[in-house]
Amino acid sequence: MKKDKIVSILFFVFFSSACHAPTAQISGQVLVDGKPHPNAVVRIQATDKLALSDKNGSFNFTGLPANEPQQISAWASGYYIAGGQPIQPGTEDLILELHPLPMVDNPDYEWLSAYHQEEVVGSGENTPCENCHSSSSGLLPFDEWIEDAHSKTAGNIRFLTMYSGEDAAGNPGQPTQFGTTRDYGNYPLAPDPDQPYYGPGYKLDYPNSAGNCSACHLAAAAVNDPYGIDPTSVIGVDLEGINCDFCHKIWNVNLNPDTGLPFPNNPGVLSLEFLRPPPGHQVFIGPYDDVAPGEDTYSPLQSESQLCAACHFGVFSDTVIYNSFGEWINSEYADPNSVLYQTCQDCHMPPNGTDHFALLEEGGLIRDPESIPSHKMLGITDLDFMRDSVTMTAGTFREGDSLFVTVNIHNSQTGHHIPTDSPLRHLILIVRAYSENGVPLNLIAGSLLPDWTGRGDPETGYYAGLPGTVYAKVLEEIWSQQSPSGSYWNQTRILSDNRIPALETAKSSYIFQAPDSEVLQVNIQLVYRREFIDLAKIKGWNRSDLVIAENNIVIK
Repeated sequence: MKKDKIVSILFFVFFSSACHAPTAQISGQVLVDGKPHPNAVVRIQATDKLALSDKNGSFNFTGLPANEPQQISAWASGYYIAGGQPIQPGTEDLILELHPLPMVDNPDYEWLSAYHQEEVVGSGENTPCENCHSSSSGLLPFDEWIEDAHSKTAGNIRFLTMYSGEDAAGNPGQPTQFGTTRDYGNYPLAPDPDQPYYGPGYKLDYPNSAGNCSACHLAAAAVNDPYGIDPTSVIGVDLEGINCDFCHKIWNVNLNPDTGLPFPNNPGVLSLEFLRPPPGHQVFIGPYDDVAPGEDTYSPLQSESQLCAACHFGVFSDTVIYNSFGEWINSEYADPNSVLYQTCQDCHMPPNGTDHFALLEEGGLIRDPESIPSHKMLGITDLDFMRDSVTMTAGTFREGDSLFVTVNIHNSQTGHHIPTDSPLRHLILIVRAYSENGVPLNLIAGSLLPDWTGRGDPETGYYAGLPGTVYAKVLEEIWSQQSPSGSYWNQTRILSDNRIPALETAKSSYIFQAPDSEVLQVNIQLVYRREFIDLAKIKGWNRSDLVIAENNIVIK
């Protein structure tokens, strides 16, 4: 027999055998209190293979490899996820019993620490997150969370010093002095110029009130007492900021049905509903309907922008201060029917490539990497992320002895205004033109950067008086007329707001006096700044300017 014929016969035999590999089914029932439960999601864990239980609670998976055990789970709204044990194909009487979630939140629940504890062994329901969600790869949820701003909200030096009125070295600020009017009562006076000054502080203005700052920054501590937690006095787990256990206990966000926004005067925990378990039980709420065994459940809210609303929308004294969530709502990104639809999680928690989110030896499962969100929550500390947020283009032309420069900044990738939320943040566009000998050209038309971008050496970040534009929400304190202000706990008004909305373009133009015979150079920088430069100096903060776009143009 010829060799190629033998090969063909062997291939046919192998192919036929592969096509007729034995298969089997797994069938059973989903029950609640021994009674059939319809419309439960029954899934082969970590896959897209699912079935809905019928009116008899029955389900059936067919065509399964006969010799490969399958892990089957079941979930229905209001219940823990059931199952998770390996089941041999051929099983026809599998019972998955659903158990109800707690009916009410338990305010006496003690939050779990995210950090590893030596005395806790294994993966029980009260195991700290690091024990099972950290690895040397640095790609598991705990590893990313500790690098993220949410893990640092309780110790953020900008937040703490703006709250206390101290500087970063702990120097105490001036207690606010008040004047009085018959019509309006007390109002704050300007600081005494003859005394040391370390910037504003909530506690300087309101020494007898803790305020509601902790409702977002120390949310776990504030959940039972939103107006009574002084951020400088917390200890233990409360210092972990927005930790894992906190986010995975959020059951609902109370939003105004007319606007889709949180109700006024309800920042942070004031807009959140929790499902904390009674003693002897646990509840972890997540974005998967197949995490079992354990006391876990699924909620679509974990993958929706509304989860972020409570701390990313804030109105103080009728002035909208924080509004990244509201800006998203008003953008095309919030339209589920748009090709641009993106949630907060889509942008800030993109997959990082890992194929499991829990250690395999602790019960983690291999999943599609695209189904696993990162917990780094990309933001202003990630330079690449920030540089991808906008597109800057520039055009130049000469006419006589004038050089014309036009700059367009397109908010091409951000689902809200840029910058957003904290009114301390701003974008500084700096446009500089030089002769061929490096001599700066005189600006004859166009805007100059204001004093609050810093009077001093431009090489060290002091840009006042240079050609350019600042993009910012500028607040003015009503009584002191201090502007720009970050003291929004006082009555403020929006003096101006030229930030760049999602998918919109900001255009600015400049004309420089230029000899028509020389080679010219134009340098354009877009700098993202987290704080006012003079405030940063007073408070002793380390500045963190990011150059997120830059163009260099030679004109011959």
